Amino acid sequence: MIAAASIALAVWLYLLLARGAFWRCSERDDWGQAELPAWPRVAAVVPARNEADCIGDSIGSLLAQDYGGEWTVVLVDDDSSDGTAEIARRVANADTRLRVVRSRGLPAGWTGKLWAAKQGVDAASALPQPPDYLLLTDADIVHAPDSVSRLVAHAERQHLVLTSLMVKLNCESFAERATIPAFIFFFQMLYPFSCVNRPESAVAAAAGGCMLVRADALRKAGGIEAVRAALIDDCALAKALKAQGPIWLGLTERVRSVRCYPAGADIRRMVARSAYAQLRYSPLLLLAMMALMALTFLVPPLAAIFGSGAARWIGAGSWALMFVAFQPTLRFYRLSPLWGLALPVIALQYMLFTLDSAYQYVRGQGGSCKGRMQANVSERR
Repeated sequence: MIAAASIALAVWLYLLLARGAFWRCSERDDWGQAELPAWPRVAAVVPARNEADCIGDSIGSLLAQDYGGEWTVVLVDDDSSDGTAEIARRVANADTRLRVVRSRGLPAGWTGKLWAAKQGVDAASALPQPPDYLLLTDADIVHAPDSVSRLVAHAERQHLVLTSLMVKLNCESFAERATIPAFIFFFQMLYPFSCVNRPESAVAAAAGGCMLVRADALRKAGGIEAVRAALIDDCALAKALKAQGPIWLGLTERVRSVRCYPAGADIRRMVARSAYAQLRYSPLLLLAMMALMALTFLVPPLAAIFGSGAARWIGAGSWALMFVAFQPTLRFYRLSPLWGLALPVIALQYMLFTLDSAYQYVRGQGGSCKGRMQANVSERR
């Protein structure tokens, strides 16, 4: 056990000291006031499929933006059966800045969200004055009134082709408190934001809830078509766009999700939808990931509790580093520091979610989202 505990300790020292300081949560939208001599044209594209519970808040927040330039909101109703489009129109109250597009049938080789996003981008591009920027945002996202102004000002000042915010997720139920901060922690571990934000780094990522994209850069990258089959579409798009210019990703408290996950099963479905896609549907990568997660998150507490001598002290030291690393994320979500002690159990839960994702894929139900099975759609053209 001492060998495994020593390797785990080395892993945690690497994560804290040489992984872009991801755990500090220091990449945030805390830049200065939004001021520009002239404001570019912006269009928001909102794909929505059966989002009656959220769409009113989302569209309302977009139409309430305090933006100094030309501003349009394109809602793409993706075959909703719950009155999503009608609710949006009612909230808009005849505001001509809202345009509703009815999605056409889903073609082979596309995920539903990306096909809806493409139609929204096409509709925005067909406006008499096409937008300079596209805000790709989800139907459950609520934006503070200054959100778009701040995003555009930052993009203009830094000459960014993609500016993305990791929106603040709902974290009220016990299931959310037990899993959501870890979700953010693991995402930053996989894609350190400081590395994403360095042009010379190959690391590219974005958060799909809020992505401001330069329209010309998107065209040069091949458009939405370039990532049409991607389940993890935000990171795929970020990779394509980083080849066109600098990108930026950070945390925010100004943009949040109103989608609730009241039970663990709700979060399991959310994670399982794309977890196996992250591993490229590879059984070997799945086994390697399971082994690495077990070594990193499970060995330290096991060694600390059941080991003896040096193994116990090394395990306790690794667990302590794990606890420390998780604290900034817990503070961001205003949760008790004691949740840091539970990170090994939470990690085990995510391992089970990933196994479930692989199981659903084998059953032909991978990538399940609102009645569509979308895993590896490119194989079913």
